[in-house]
Amino acid sequence: MDTASPSPLVDAVELSALLAGDPGSRPVVLDVRYPGPGSPVDGHAQYLQGHVPGAAYLDMDTALAAPHVPGVTGRHPLPEVEVLQAALRAAGVSAGRPVVVYDDWKSIAAARAWWLLLWAGHEDVRVLDGGWRAWRAGGGAVEGGEVVPVPGDVTVRPGGRRVVEAQGAARIAETGVLLDARPANRFRGEDETIDPVAGHIPGARSLPALELVDETGRFLPAAELAAKFEAVGAAPGVEVGLYCGSGIQACHAALAGAASGILADPVLYASSWSGWVTDADRPVALG
Repeated sequence: MDTASPSPLVDAVELSALLAGDPGSRPVVLDVRYPGPGSPVDGHAQYLQGHVPGAAYLDMDTALAAPHVPGVTGRHPLPEVEVLQAALRAAGVSAGRPVVVYDDWKSIAAARAWWLLLWAGHEDVRVLDGGWRAWRAGGGAVEGGEVVPVPGDVTVRPGGRRVVEAQGAARIAETGVLLDARPANRFRGEDETIDPVAGHIPGARSLPALELVDETGRFLPAAELAAKFEAVGAAPGVEVGLYCGSGIQACHAALAGAASGILADPVLYASSWSGWVTDADRPVALG
């Protein structure tokens, strides 16, 4: 395990200390609460009721994803560069200033923001392990209302993380290890209620993202994460790809891989299963 790599996670105690420290080195904090597709809960409303002091809100559907075109794109396409850059700047993100991201959904939405920042070329970004729940449990201060930060100057330069389309995902399934981060029943083609076709990409292996965190939403210890990835063949020197239903949970698995110390830069099939099934000629596996 590569213990020299800095952890992509930060705990509530460390974040409190960073926010109480030198103003010039305080991280930009981004609240990306997104209760999940179809939920009646409004993440922004939750943010307004209370958030980490100084945190700016970023919306999943308007800032961290492009509009979904049914039958053409996956459900959460990567955002347009100009849209992402404008949203990050409005949230105060600047080049050279660290960023901490959190949510209240076991870090699934936060992982999407983490991965997008890396993809955009901003390397100094971490996720609050355990999210809002851990912050409150640790006695962290709470602030209400909207924060309007001083605009940042970050420039989005895509390419900081690798992305493939359907053909690339199929290739990795044949020559490397392609991991499906959805719940195992959906991987097997059972109980599919979200996408119009059930199953998985032929050759893919199941590694549910939600099995990489504990009941509180905190990531498993690095050694346990490493063991889970190694059990499905994901190891240093092997090309590893990740996908899920819409491209969000795959980022969560990527974050777990980085936290494990053995999977620093997996390839993301951003369109994921919802994009794969837009072409009826693409093969589907069950079981």
